[in-house]
Parts: sequence; structure tokens; C-alpha cells
Amino acid sequence: IAEHEAGDSQIARAAEVLRDGGLVIFPTETVYGVAANGADPKAIARLRAAKGRDDGKPFTVHLGRREDAARFVSDPPPLARRLARKVWPRPLTLICEQPEPARAEVAKSCPAAALSAFYQDGRVGLRMPAHAAALRLLTEAGVPVVASSANRAGHAPPRDVHDALAELGDQVEIAIDGGVARSGEASTIVAVRGNRWEMQRPGVLDQRTLARLARTEIVFVCTGNSCRSPMAEYLFRHRLAERLGMTQAQLAEAGYFVSSAGTFATSGGRISSGTLNELARRGIDAAAHRSQPVTVELLSRAERVYVMTPEHGAAVRDELGSIAERVVMLDDRPISDPIGGDEEAYRHCGDQ
Repeated sequence: IAEHEAGDSQIARAAEVLRDGGLVIFPTETVYGVAANGADPKAIARLRAAKGRDDGKPFTVHLGRREDAARFVSDPPPLARRLARKVWPRPLTLICEQPEPARAEVAKSCPAAALSAFYQDGRVGLRMPAHAAALRLLTEAGVPVVASSANRAGHAPPRDVHDALAELGDQVEIAIDGGVARSGEASTIVAVRGNRWEMQRPGVLDQRTLARLARTEIVFVCTGNSCRSPMAEYLFRHRLAERLGMTQAQLAEAGYFVSSAGTFATSGGRISSGTLNELARRGIDAAAHRSQPVTVELLSRAERVYVMTPEHGAAVRDELGSIAERVVMLDDRPISDPIGGDEEAYRHCGDQ
């Protein structure tokens, strides 16, 4: 039965079909998919038969909420969390490691025969589609949902509900019409192992975009990049390494980059002696610091830009335009410049 409006009643009906073991055609931002209850071995067998797939390959788990990934991967590495936070809901499938599927939270509601439909070799594929009707369906179903493109094996994935029904209409209980899929291109598939990622299938997101998204870059900004912003940079990097149990060198390997810049800084200037001494008092060597000016490229790469005063914030926001929401005051009150002050002034700056 084709439902030509993805309203609340149609979504509720489709969710009930999934819970009862039926198959549902649903829209995503890339192509139309066909979904089944991942906790029901009979529903999974129906999905394989509908697709004409007897290869035993796992299906991708589709999520309605980002936090639902924790049900399938009990200890995701920072890189997987970072990509999920930055990309979802967008056309990215993450292949994550779960060495013992039986210990995942979802195993409490899935028989072992069902787990093998989406876990293979200790890994599981997770995707959160960028389509409102899909997200509502996946959330309301209340069961793990596995899905694939709504076409027979070897046929082109459908971009609208009519083509999907022409492929699998006699195999499903309900189809949701969400309009024509926007891209028509497959989701990108990326395997994450620890702090490394590997593209397994190119798609909407290319290699360069993923390389940028795989980083977390934080920038601190003051005026001359010799006192306040390097103080914040080195304190933050030191604390982050401690919190993650890493060395400073390992932070970069894990995709964390911390830097600082100044709105009126020159390139290559040394850190002020007051800041150098205050950081040394805290067990941090900052002698290698060299100042740099704020640039649009530096700011655009940053996930967060922390500024010392409202004036710094205004200057940086002028450069960033539409992504100015990344700019945040480091403290709820301005951090005064300690330049020319005594040891106590630099100590107070460091504390703040």
C-alpha cells in the first residue's frame, strides 16, 4: 500500500508494520530504502528474499537519533564520535568495531540469529539519514531497524516511491512517499578503527571533506598572540592530553589540533616572558611558540574559536560570516591582557 503523504498517521502505521515483522519502503536523502525489524529473524529473512540477496552480507543499521548508536557500539573511539557528531544526519555510513556483539546493549532485545544480520567480524554499519520522514519512522519504530536500497540485487537504486514500488511493491506492506530523493548518490561508507579511518565506498562526501571532518581543531584568539591566547592554547592542550591519557604527540594522531592566533599579530613573534614563566611554573614548556595572525582559513577549520574579549569576538565574527556561531567567549567576563604586568598578573590570567 503506497502512502502518498508522510504524515503522522502514515509514520505511525509504518512503525507498527516494522514492529510486527513487515517490510517498509521509506525515503532517504540519497535513494529509497526498504527496512525490516533487525530483532526479528523472520523479518530479516523476508528482507533478504525481497532483495534477492543470499550472500549473507550484513545490513546497515539505520538510526533515528544520534545517541542510539550507543546501543550498537559500546565503546566508540573519539574519531567515530566526532564524525557522528559533525556529519549525522547526512549520507555517511560508519563501520564501527564491536568485537563482542553479544555485549552490546542491543543484544538484550535481539536473538543471536538476528545479531548476525548486522554484525560481521566484530563490526557494524550505522547510518542516520537526513530525511525528516525517515528519522521519525526510525525513532517511532522502537526496534533496531536494518535497511538496504529498495531494489533487487543488480538493479539501480530508486529515487522515488514509484520506482521503489515497481521493484519491491509486491514484497512490502507499506511505502512512504517522501518525494524525490535529493542526491540520488549513495552514502559514503567509512570504516573506523581506533583513531584511523578508511573510505570503503565513495559517495556524497568525498575524501577531502572527510579528512576535514575527522579533525577537531580549536583556536584561541587574543590581540598579539603572545600572552593570553598562547596561555590558553598550552593549558588546554596539556589538560586535554591528561584527560585522554595521551601524550601531546598522540593528540594530533587522534585528530585533535589546538592553536592560537592574534587579531593584530605578526608572524613568528615569540611568546612573552611572563606567559612563558607562568606556563613553566605549571609544568608546561611553551618556548617553541611563534605568533600568527588570524586568517579566514584558520578560523574556518576550527570547530570552536575561543576569544578573550567581546572586541576579539566581533573582529573574528566579521571574518566568519555564516559560521560565526563557532565563536565563543572563553570566560563569562573579559580576560585582561597581562602584558607589562608582574608575576601575579600572569598568574591571575592563567587562573582565569
